[in-house]
Amino acid sequence: MFEAVMAGATDPSLEGVDVVARPALAATAVDVLHADGYLLGTPANLGYMSGALKHFFDLIYYPCLTATVRRPYGVYIHGNSDTTGALRGIEKITTGLQWKLAQEPLLVIGEPTREQLDQCRELGGAMAAGLTLA
Repeated sequence: MFEAVMAGATDPSLEGVDVVARPALAATAVDVLHADGYLLGTPANLGYMSGALKHFFDLIYYPCLTATVRRPYGVYIHGNSDTTGALRGIEKITTGLQWKLAQEPLLVIGEPTREQLDQCRELGGAMAAGLTLA
């Protein structure tokens, strides 16, 4: 799914957007402060977002709390049986950060289908294209 999202976000027809990908455990508040928008991806583990994404939010929350208000974000979640808790956790945190959902969340249960991978590409492309309008 990550590869499909990145393919959409880095489509050669999109100009004026620099896409930077960081693993959740490597991303810092400085990365968040320098970005104009965010595309978050996570597996749903034990009914919640991955520990890595939760660690990312714990690390950046207060340093970015007032500096990133109203920045757009998108999210894609992959789970084996349920993604509800992961999405709910992300929504609570992004609501606190006052980020604005730019695209509908993409939720995938089980092995991603060709259609869902196409939706991942569309999500990446739409997020990148939206930043060119800002």
